Amino acid sequence: MGASAEIAEVKRDKPWIIRTYAGHSTAAESNKLYRGNLAKGQTGLSVAFDLPTQTGYDPDHELSRGEVGKVGVSIAHLGDMRALFDQIPLAQMNTSMTINATAPWLLALYLAVAEEQGAPIAALQGTTQNDIIKEYLSRGTYVFPPAPSLRLTKDVILFTTKEVPKWNPMNVCSYHLQEAGATPVQELSYALAIAIAVLDTVREDPNFDEASFSDVFSRISFFVNAGMRFVTEICKMRAFAELWDEIAQERYGITDAKKRIFRYGVQVNSLGLTEQQPENNVHRILIEMLAVTLSKRARARAVQLPAWNEALGLPRPWDQQWSMRMQQILAFETDLLEYDDIFDGSHVIEKRVEELKAQTRAELERIGGIGGAVAAVETGALKRALVESNAKRISAIEAGDQIVVGVNKWQQGEPSPLTAGEGAIFSVSETVEMEAANRIKAWREQRDDAAVKAALDALEEAARSGANIMPASIAAAKAGVTTGEWGGRLRQVFGEYRAPTGVTVETASSGAADEARLLIADLGERLGEQPRLVVGKPGLDGHSNGAEQIALRARDVGFDVTYDGIRQTPSEIVAKAKETGAHVVGLSILSGSHVPLVREVRAMMREAGLDHVPVVVGGIISPEDELVLKNMGVRAVYTPKDYAIDRIMIDLGKVIEKSLDAKANRPQAEPAQVY
Repeated sequence: MGASAEIAEVKRDKPWIIRTYAGHSTAAESNKLYRGNLAKGQTGLSVAFDLPTQTGYDPDHELSRGEVGKVGVSIAHLGDMRALFDQIPLAQMNTSMTINATAPWLLALYLAVAEEQGAPIAALQGTTQNDIIKEYLSRGTYVFPPAPSLRLTKDVILFTTKEVPKWNPMNVCSYHLQEAGATPVQELSYALAIAIAVLDTVREDPNFDEASFSDVFSRISFFVNAGMRFVTEICKMRAFAELWDEIAQERYGITDAKKRIFRYGVQVNSLGLTEQQPENNVHRILIEMLAVTLSKRARARAVQLPAWNEALGLPRPWDQQWSMRMQQILAFETDLLEYDDIFDGSHVIEKRVEELKAQTRAELERIGGIGGAVAAVETGALKRALVESNAKRISAIEAGDQIVVGVNKWQQGEPSPLTAGEGAIFSVSETVEMEAANRIKAWREQRDDAAVKAALDALEEAARSGANIMPASIAAAKAGVTTGEWGGRLRQVFGEYRAPTGVTVETASSGAADEARLLIADLGERLGEQPRLVVGKPGLDGHSNGAEQIALRARDVGFDVTYDGIRQTPSEIVAKAKETGAHVVGLSILSGSHVPLVREVRAMMREAGLDHVPVVVGGIISPEDELVLKNMGVRAVYTPKDYAIDRIMIDLGKVIEKSLDAKANRPQAEPAQVY
């Protein structure tokens, strides 16, 4: 009786918002998934959008080919957003949307649906990621140049501060920086530099009311990453909170302590998930979650965890449920939420936090000397630093200095029953794209064309005049404008942009093994010229880490490398292969659209007379799809299990050698007879 009374009297902190990052194929299918997850105890939504939606294209656009519904849900217009949240009361929901370049548009659609539901706009709670600067450095879903992109970010912040005051208009997103190879100090400093750039831009707006600045500051939240270096990650989060408070007081003069609070959500590290022995990922995810929950002073406000099998493909609902149960068990079965910060007073923690803060202040000063975060992006300085950090990480794994269980140590293991059998990995039906194209055609046919034209003209006028983009975007949403039309009209005003790749002659790397260098040197002698590699990123996939590291190492082993960055069309890649006289073409595709995109590249190479040039492909590719690609003529397929880049370089050399041997052994055509 006494024990029960003691438990009943304990005051527990409120747990964080429990989310899973979800969305695929159609709005209706994703809605079914969301309602199922909410019924299982999820307390907030985190929406994943597909790449056409993120980059402002309709599902029937040429660049959307192969990408519709693959890495998230396709939202092309108000009808799709309506279906996405059918039977989900937005007035009671906390919704996070991972959306950046098209953040004003998706928020406009969300607000229009909320209005239809009768939800008071001022009461809505949630987050638009809306951190466009980090997109130039890591995830790659930017569209416009930095200046107009930052203006759109500012417009969302100013609009929501006034009209949707409980909304977080921006998640400063260091998550993807770590995925791109950032060290803890880079993650801290780059994210804080981005926040400073955005806040300074807001203050410079001629119509900004300075009296509202503390409210603006208080609504800026962060979205961070937690890796396997458990103690360092705890210290990083405590450093983040203390540095944010310092910036609030010293740079911006925020006196209200509540408005200086560092608020963040988290998804733990996906970069470290392994294809080999994928069941080990369960332990990794749990340990990483502890880093952002154990320290009360630096505890996440919302947590979403990847599924154990995301290095293999899209997770099933059961896989997402497993990750959700981790959160629920920690929050509700343990006594974690009953105590103050268990690390207060730890000399080890305090020392590491102070080291991180000092190093971060120094890096922030260096970035300020360049001209701030935007200037450092435009010069390529930050991107190059991330590529170099990632190269060091990969080299350490290759050399065995950084142990990854099941990858470079203790590779021998029992076959996993979790990956056996049909349906072990979720896959999006190939019919989704065709169905989406049919639906958007029907949508365009039933709407008022005059109202659409007027709404788009008003949108363009707002963009050109400098007026806040949100009111015109909301009006366009209600008129039936599509995602591609919104994006297309703003492209006409702002233009498009291609960010620096970070792969330059100045980019430092950890070098390459002698075996690889010698093989490529021998190959060059046989060719009578330097072997040439074209690294291509077809489609809308902006995750460029793999392509960057392949290009960097290929340069180091002796290839003449051409890598022009993300979002290349198949025709651009083929034209580059022809122009450079490529000896091998490497395609990097991580969005799941490898089959249709490789099919298109191969067809265009045949038409261009380049069928003899071997093609290799890297990505998250199932064994079944690997067979499909090889039947198309792809010479080699690389997946996350192929972590040893020197081995890939040797393979590329051998692929070219086999191509030369095949050409040498091909029967010569009979000379034409002259009569």
